[in-house]
Amino acid sequence: MASLLELKEIFRSADAVCFDVDSTVIREEGIDELAKFCGVGDAVAEMTRRAMGGTVTFKAALTARLGLIRPSYEQVQKLISDNPPQLTPGIRELVSRLHQRGVQVFLVSGGFQSIVEHVALQLNIPTANVFANRLKFYFNGEYAGFDETQPTAESGGKGRVITHLKEQFHFKKVVMIGDGATDMEACPPGDCFIGFGGNVVRKQVKEKAKWYISHFDELLKELED
Repeated sequence: MASLLELKEIFRSADAVCFDVDSTVIREEGIDELAKFCGVGDAVAEMTRRAMGGTVTFKAALTARLGLIRPSYEQVQKLISDNPPQLTPGIRELVSRLHQRGVQVFLVSGGFQSIVEHVALQLNIPTANVFANRLKFYFNGEYAGFDETQPTAESGGKGRVITHLKEQFHFKKVVMIGDGATDMEACPPGDCFIGFGGNVVRKQVKEKAKWYISHFDELLKELED
């Protein structure tokens, strides 16, 4: 098992950094915001808590939550325009610094492509570097389910994305940063996991992560040393 010093060295020399999005890159949980917007906020927030705690499979939780929300295409677009996701303090500077160092930055999320791409745009991350779940709609815009073939639709999906990135780009060191159990379980194949508690603290992650931070400034400082 790598020590904290070794993890810091991996982060400083990484050729790719993957960020979770909900409650990490942005302050909110996108699915909870969508649920509130569609009038089923409380029921869905409880399901999210159970999913993040790792007591139900991610796909089962996602299917159940979306079955309650049943968002239309119009509702998703209106949510993004009326209540755009709020970036977590320090993330813009951190991503910018990583880009300056030639590090590839990816957004790997159990959230929704349309919302995550909006976030990527604000951070100058190419949409090709976004891995997230895709909602499906009928021609009239009504909810038609989600794309179950996306790796991020399942437990262990973030690890599969990292494996794919290593195979495709021959990355030697890939770092995963996130607040939840699905982020922590992506290492391995990720080489370093950094737990993030700046928006919400997941007890299981805080207790088990060798490296746990509360603000992205802590990572900016690592890159200055």
